[in-house]
Amino acid sequence: MKANADVQVNGAQVVLVPYEHKHVAKYHTWMQSEELQELTASEPLSLEEEYAMQKSWREDDDKCTFIVLDRQVFDASSDEIEAMVGDVNLFFNDPDSKSTAEIEIMIAEPSARGKGFGRQALLMMMDYAVKNLSVTKLVAKIGFSNAPSLALFERLGFKEVSRSEVFKEVTLEVQSTELSDYARQHQDDAHATITQYQRPQ
Repeated sequence: MKANADVQVNGAQVVLVPYEHKHVAKYHTWMQSEELQELTASEPLSLEEEYAMQKSWREDDDKCTFIVLDRQVFDASSDEIEAMVGDVNLFFNDPDSKSTAEIEIMIAEPSARGKGFGRQALLMMMDYAVKNLSVTKLVAKIGFSNAPSLALFERLGFKEVSRSEVFKEVTLEVQSTELSDYARQHQDDAHATITQYQRPQ
């Protein structure tokens, strides 16, 4: 999405930056993991297909993605590739509502899990979506076997609305006006600020 092409969102633990060409090689390496393929319900792509996908994410108005950086590593090194730990995405795929978006989070680096990075990245993306993209409802689709993600989204106020035995996934939703007390509290704690993304010359 061109709307976030020059946007950087800074939180206490993580920094969200636009998905750039330079990030693709490491992202592609992540997605060779069978565990991540299962958790994200995705098929492995060739490196060339991954570069094409990155370009589509940049150009398409119905997709918004940020790469999640470990802020401590990024502050110490200024190296985005070294600091990459995952991504957070929005899909505007509801033809009946331009203000509804599907949201997903992936913390791909095993060493980065269990540190609250996913929670903070989600809260930052939720806040960005509501304030900057006019989103009023967020939807999450999570596999039956992905218990940590189900628990996380439920803590953030998402409620189950349906289950698909065919796709083996749960659909959860939250209205922007119905975010849980937990989500509101941690949005404040995140201290997220938006700055212009600076590309190396």
